[in-house]
Amino acid sequence: VLSSSLPRLVREFVAQNNTSQIKHVIQILSQEFALSQHPHSRKGGLIGLAACSIALGKDSGLYLKELIEPVLTCFNDADSRLRYYACEALYNIVKVARGSVLPHFNVLFDGLSKLAADPDPNVKSGSELLDRLLKDIVTESNQFDLVGFIPLLRERIYSNNQYARQFIISWILVLESVPDINLLDYLPEILDGLFQILGDNSKEIRKMCEVALGEFLKEIKKNPSSVKFAEMANILVIHCQAADDLIQLTAMCWMREFIQLAGRVMLPYSSGILTAVLPCLSYDDRKKNIKEVANVCNQSLMKLVIPEDDEMDEAKQSMTLPAEPASEESLSKPEAASSGESELDITALNQPLSFPCSSERIQVTLNLDGIVQVLDCHLHDTSIGMMTRIAVLKWLYHLYIKTPRKMFRHTDSLFPILLRTLSDESDEVILKDLEVLAEIASSPAGQTEGHGPSDSSDVRPGPVELHVPARASQLSSSGMKSLECSPSTPTMNSYFYKFMINLLKRFSSERKLLENRGAFIIRQLCLLLNAENIFHSMADILLREEDLKFASTMVHTLNTILLTSSELFQLRNQLKDLKTPESRNLFCCLYRSWCHNPVTTVSLCFLTQNYKHAYDLIQKFGDLEVTVDFLTEVDKLVQLIECPIFTYLRLQLLDVKNNPYLIKALYGLLMLLPQSSAFQLLSHRLQCVPNPELMQTADSTKPSASFKRTTASNIDYTELLQHFEKVQNKHLEARHQRAGRAEQLDRRVVL
Repeated sequence: VLSSSLPRLVREFVAQNNTSQIKHVIQILSQEFALSQHPHSRKGGLIGLAACSIALGKDSGLYLKELIEPVLTCFNDADSRLRYYACEALYNIVKVARGSVLPHFNVLFDGLSKLAADPDPNVKSGSELLDRLLKDIVTESNQFDLVGFIPLLRERIYSNNQYARQFIISWILVLESVPDINLLDYLPEILDGLFQILGDNSKEIRKMCEVALGEFLKEIKKNPSSVKFAEMANILVIHCQAADDLIQLTAMCWMREFIQLAGRVMLPYSSGILTAVLPCLSYDDRKKNIKEVANVCNQSLMKLVIPEDDEMDEAKQSMTLPAEPASEESLSKPEAASSGESELDITALNQPLSFPCSSERIQVTLNLDGIVQVLDCHLHDTSIGMMTRIAVLKWLYHLYIKTPRKMFRHTDSLFPILLRTLSDESDEVILKDLEVLAEIASSPAGQTEGHGPSDSSDVRPGPVELHVPARASQLSSSGMKSLECSPSTPTMNSYFYKFMINLLKRFSSERKLLENRGAFIIRQLCLLLNAENIFHSMADILLREEDLKFASTMVHTLNTILLTSSELFQLRNQLKDLKTPESRNLFCCLYRSWCHNPVTTVSLCFLTQNYKHAYDLIQKFGDLEVTVDFLTEVDKLVQLIECPIFTYLRLQLLDVKNNPYLIKALYGLLMLLPQSSAFQLLSHRLQCVPNPELMQTADSTKPSASFKRTTASNIDYTELLQHFEKVQNKHLEARHQRAGRAEQLDRRVVL
């Protein structure tokens, strides 16, 4: 009866324009039937509301609120059949009203999102029909209220139900496809939810979400000037650290595009980006794709730091730039970026971000403190991979090059970890670490007052020449701390001397580092810095070293490097001739420290062609304690004499008349050696020395050039010899003390 007479009755009321009667009919259908406690009444009410809507025709739009609300209430009915009838009724209502339902879209969407997850297949099937109808209406209309819909979408997008997620993604794809709807403006509102859906267990949903994100990224590339990059930066930072590979890879790809499109707009988020990107650089081949994209992100971000960032005052360290993407030229070269190679600001994530319109001007700030904090944190983390450590050191080097003035404010805090990194297992890491330390030690910014080492505030800011160390009687005994106040060396800054002191301290406390990497580290430093300054300063420091055994070992290491390393060819030539006051000063400085090791002192004299003094030193060897280690070093010196470095020395053996002390010194070494292979080697060499009478020439009466050089050098060799004796006496006392302590320990063990 209801289905046959109701439409006729409603049409009569419409013809009479009797609005009150129409509302009264709808109210009765709603209150007494659709919302009744009896299932059959509810079913009849739903059918009646649908019939009423059909009868109203185009006028149904005037009564949609009254028609829709009771039907939506039935969506929550416990009876699946009633939920199906409610879905069918709403389908008929929407089909008649078409575009008139758009003002009620949010409540319809809310109801449909619940039905999408309904366990009953018939209800789900009916909801899908209604969903398609509603999508058609939205697609063909230009009156969709996107602003009003976004809050609901933002809320529903965090649903964990698979069907609800599928429903949400399908609607996002539809809205993206409508030309008149600019969903990109509201992407920051839903981006986080989209990335969460991307981690769904259903492959189908993940694929749909990938498509949706891909479409958004295409739009971003087409219209970068209208994109709110800043509002989405921290969202990407979070998901770049996701445990799910697909989420992480997708977020990293977005981050790469954001950095390349937005340029310096991304600088304020550098610390967060680095926090996410740096660990990915050490991924293995199982995550090769993520690693490659992260590498591009890292390189692109590094290029955004420019020298102008160092020139701004602390209060005005922001540069005003247009909030527009990079130029077309820079955007056309993503391949160039890919060919190359922070702590996350949590408070920033919880605060709303304001993004200006494209026509406005924005302030771009390089958060150097945050970047350095992240880099420092990664260096302290022993669990990070080699490639990450290398990237961190590259960042530090880049920052010291681009923003040296600001970076030197962080040097005191970075210095200890940079020194510890020298103990890294990887040679590549050590090389990068040395580059950073060398830049710190040589940068002119390190001379600025207030940026010097914290424990050497009295270091003079201006560069002065290295001095020859004072004589032993004049040396300060105030300990290692006073050394940190030594004047800066030429082309170096106040950190150079501090670096040398701490490097030697590290060698002293970590002998394996000295044994395994000592020569490698010093040789690389000689390439990166001034070799003369390095040897001069180390010799100066070792002169005051209290651990005599370490001093002897260190001098032996330095001497081996000096005599054998190709990197020190120029320094050897400088010492070989001693033509300049600087070279003679260097010789005196090295000599005083080399006295910690008698054999290395002789080799230094051989290198500098001070053969008479070498002979005088060897004469003193008779008063020393000759140990196995001592004889081993003499053996090594004999081997060195046969090397190409001492070719000039062997040729001077032909000039017997003018080099008598060279021959005497070599015979002295021969007499020290036991009957060994080294003894045989040196003995055969000396047998080759020609008879002086056979070597007489017309020019034999002229003094040799080497003799002229020696007599003109103005070096007090007597004082140097006395210094050698004092140092050796100290070593003898130290050995006796060590032997005494060892003997006491043995007695205690016996007792």
